[in-house]
Formats: sequence, C-alpha cells, structure tokens
Amino acid sequence: MFYVTTLPIYLRMSDLFDKLTPNLRETLETYSTEVKKLAREILGHMAKGLKMDAEEMKELFSDGVQSIRMNYYPPCPEPEKTIGFSPHSDADALTILFQLSDTEGLEIRKEGRWIPVKPLPNAFVVNVGDITEIISNGVYRSVEHRAKVNSAKERLSVATFYSSNLDSVLGPAPSLLGKHNPAIFRSVPTEKYFKEFFSRKLDGKSYLECLRIADGEDNTAVHP
Repeated sequence: MFYVTTLPIYLRMSDLFDKLTPNLRETLETYSTEVKKLAREILGHMAKGLKMDAEEMKELFSDGVQSIRMNYYPPCPEPEKTIGFSPHSDADALTILFQLSDTEGLEIRKEGRWIPVKPLPNAFVVNVGDITEIISNGVYRSVEHRAKVNSAKERLSVATFYSSNLDSVLGPAPSLLGKHNPAIFRSVPTEKYFKEFFSRKLDGKSYLECLRIADGEDNTAVHP
C-alpha cells in the first residue's frame, strides 16, 4: 500500500514527493488535479439535489483535503480467513476508486447483505463518505464497505479521498435545517473529526454514530 496526501500542497510530505520518479510525480499531479475537479463537480450536483445553498458547499471545499492510496492485494490461498480491509465507511466526503484489474474484491453493505462490486474497465466507483452524510443531515448515506482477497488473482486499485477544508467546522448545512428538519449530527471542527476517526479501529459506521444527536440533546453546540 502507498498512501500520500496530495492537496492542499502545504500538507504534502515534500521529502516523499521529492523521492518519486519524475514520471510518477507528474502522473500523480495530473491525476490528483483531474480527480479533484470530478469530486467538486459531483458535490456541486449533490448540493443542487439537496436544494442546499451552493456557497456553503463551495466554502467547505474551497481548499479541500485530498489523499490517494494505492492498494495491492496479493493472491491468498485461504481468502475466507483473510480480510483486505475490515467493514467501515470512509471519513471523507467522496471516495473515487479506480480498479486496475478485473479481480472482484470490493463489497458494499446493503440491507444487511454484502454485495460485490464488479470492476468495470475505464470506470470509477464513487462512494459517499461520512462527511457527506453529516453535511446533508442524513439525506445522503455513507457507504459501508469492505475489501476481500482472491485465492488465485491479485487485485490493484487506486482510491482518492476528497474531504472538506481542514480549518472548517463540520456539521449539517445550515440551509438544510429548520423547525421541522433539525440537525441530527453534532458540529465538530474538521481537524478534530479526523484525529478522532483515525484514532479508532475500523468498525462499520461507529464513529459517525458517535456524532449523532440523541433525542433531547442540544443540537446547536459545536463539539470542542
């Protein structure tokens, strides 16, 4: 596995980028830029679908955090005893996955069942992450998924994670809230949100549930 933060530039590990070959660095830069454009376009359409104030979405992602993870899953003679990635939802807003081989491995959870996602050539799989579920106040649901290994074939994939600005406060979009549509998630500084998420083990959507507002709880306070 190879993991790197690509945007914003000030978050990059410059030493790591300097060690990349020129061809790989140029390819990574181009791919990162184009996937960012795609992510922002998708988020814009999602905001329209919600009838959300377009400026709210633009402000949240004006300097969005983006990272790329390259995954290699070798063949495993006993795949039933191994899991590539435990069930979880992603902490980001959108995950854009490019599957480089025709080996199945990604599975999504739907109505309690695990559904395999068949790789399609020259196509992306786009998963909604927890940030989008929070911003949309639960209208768009983040996708719980897992990765399995294959007994005979290797699997390669490139996952790009696109998230909101690190200095923003994450919570349901104000333009979506009202007397009859109260916030169902607490607001939390984005940097704190990520620190808490990555301090926990992967466990379904457990962290998102920690941010859910219980009946009668104050839904206006920002989690410090």
